[in-house]
Amino acid sequence: MTLNWKIGGLMLGLVFFAAVLLVKPIGVSTQFVILDGIAADLVSPDLVTQTDEGYTSSNAYLAKSGGKYAKSVANPLNYSLVFVIAMVLGGFVSVKMRGGLDKAERAMPALWRANFGDSVAKRNIAVFVGGFIVLYGARLAGGCTSGHMMSGMMQTSISGYLFTAGAFAAAVPVAMMLYKKEA
Repeated sequence: MTLNWKIGGLMLGLVFFAAVLLVKPIGVSTQFVILDGIAADLVSPDLVTQTDEGYTSSNAYLAKSGGKYAKSVANPLNYSLVFVIAMVLGGFVSVKMRGGLDKAERAMPALWRANFGDSVAKRNIAVFVGGFIVLYGARLAGGCTSGHMMSGMMQTSISGYLFTAGAFAAAVPVAMMLYKKEA
């Protein structure tokens, strides 16, 4: 079962619109920092402290923005973290609805096979490394593609348009170098 890209795009746009209208713009990369903070707080309980003025942390990143991130570490059940967990669960449900991992692995894109072969392990490693690079870059940029590109452009943010132009200026040549053979 394949979702038509036009319907998928419309559905994604509606989800982003509803999120901004009802809660806040979508962005998820900061939640990985919050998850790190939650893990670190388990090992070092004095990482996040509550004061009369709010929350703070001995970690400069968690203490910034008036302790907003430190508060998220201390009280992790919030919209953004639930959204990230729902994305992971949604991916799992999607794989199950498509017939499970075995079927998903057999349905490797023809373009990937033509350029890199049939190795599922090689594809999984490439996806992990690519995801790591994107997440690392997102943290350097102070946000992720969903925050800068999708939510940012939806709000007509100049930085959103600049980020998108930069992302495509890098992605197109890299894709052309990696995928030289056509499917």
